[in-house]
Amino acid sequence: MPQLSFTFVAHATAADLNNLPDGPVVFFATSADTFSGSTEKLDQSGERALTAAAKAAGFKAGWGETVSLYALPGTSWDKTILVGANPDKAKEPEPHLMLGGKVASALSKATEATIVVDDMAADEAATILAGLKLGAYRFDRYKSRPENGDENGEEETPPQALAVTVLAADKDALEAAFQEADAVASGTLLARDLVNEPPNVLGPEEFAGVAQALDELGVEVTVLDDDAMEDLGMGALLGVAQGSAKPARMAIMEWKGGTNDQPVAIVGKGVVFDTGGISIKPSGGMEDMKGDMGGAACVVGLMHALAARKAKVNAVGVIGLVENMPDGNAQRPGDIVTSMAGKTIEIINTDAEGRLVLADALHYTRTTYDPKVMINLATLTGAILVALGQEHAGLFSNDDDLATDLHEAGQRTGEKVWRLPIGPAYDKMINSRFADMKNTGGRFAGSITAAQFLQRFVGDTPWAHLDVAGTAMSAPKSAINQSFGSGFGVRLLNDYIRAVHEES
Repeated sequence: MPQLSFTFVAHATAADLNNLPDGPVVFFATSADTFSGSTEKLDQSGERALTAAAKAAGFKAGWGETVSLYALPGTSWDKTILVGANPDKAKEPEPHLMLGGKVASALSKATEATIVVDDMAADEAATILAGLKLGAYRFDRYKSRPENGDENGEEETPPQALAVTVLAADKDALEAAFQEADAVASGTLLARDLVNEPPNVLGPEEFAGVAQALDELGVEVTVLDDDAMEDLGMGALLGVAQGSAKPARMAIMEWKGGTNDQPVAIVGKGVVFDTGGISIKPSGGMEDMKGDMGGAACVVGLMHALAARKAKVNAVGVIGLVENMPDGNAQRPGDIVTSMAGKTIEIINTDAEGRLVLADALHYTRTTYDPKVMINLATLTGAILVALGQEHAGLFSNDDDLATDLHEAGQRTGEKVWRLPIGPAYDKMINSRFADMKNTGGRFAGSITAAQFLQRFVGDTPWAHLDVAGTAMSAPKSAINQSFGSGFGVRLLNDYIRAVHEES
């Protein structure tokens, strides 16, 4: 992604506007013809040239509306960007985050810029800056940078570094607010990076290494190798990995910021590449299966966010990391494996592998940590896209309060979830003739039977399963996401934990 840096400057007088760095200057306006703060000072010093130019450009101050104005009288810079911020026209969740995404688009060609937020509350301004960071994200580390222009066209040119000077009425308050907002944004971008990395670079060992790096933030990280998992009896997870030359890993991340002994547990599916195994997938679009670890990516990003903002909560993140490949040692349809819980599973389809990984990860988490709630995320089924498209993640739960809390967090953040049913009639569909259960339930209700499979490994723990196959990768673009990997779930679960579990 482009190098993005912020410098915060206390701003109180109109004279400060004459000593700005090069590049465009961004002002926010809640009305098309009535300004405040530095925007009003600018308009006054230029004999209302800003008002006139905005009117000529048809500016209505709609939320996120931007107009670029050039060579305004009374300014020492060439380009002024006026951004609409009329609160009556803010209709979407996290409106200030989306506003920052709009600013990122307006600054896409700039290397330096100034943003003036001196008439805005610190938390609102900080959220705008976090949205700018999210909107400016591009995964470009594998693009070459020709010295003499770009042979592939301007749109392929990797973004340049952007240095942003932020003028604030209360510099200290804004810096403190931004530190918290930036923790969540940075966690989201970490999750995006993981999903976007090519599978020849990011295998299970490398993924576990990213999790281990969280120890720099105070997260306690333990990584289990093949031998350790075999000793624990994780035959379901290891069965998925046995066709790959890359060894499996499980990473356990503990953030101890609270006083409650029972942590909140978040569990993620981490299939770093999914060919489908012996039940091999069609070749078309298989390259997207590098994103089949979007659930695990979210868990790592969330743990980063909680630690970076020093959340007052105890949380544990557990991710099972495997590669699903079809070599001569790969598991076959008809095989029977034994999970850590001691339950046997008949393999019907080797492409229904994520639930096998999660079965052992969920049982390990429940029996090791006795969490007060356990939430798992997984790009688990294509069927969830048929049911919900890419606007909602599927939500399945054995606890109504937990489901309600997650739904409300989704409404607040815009990372929306929709609850689907589970129950005994669906559970019967995964009964097996030869084992305790089978890993698919047939054509119908595919997302539900996958959830039923997972529920068999959670006991009485309040639990929710989020099927993020439609939202964690190749999701619809927005002001704050132009990436294949969206980082879905980091903001959702951070909001949920803050609202429900964080100590005051």
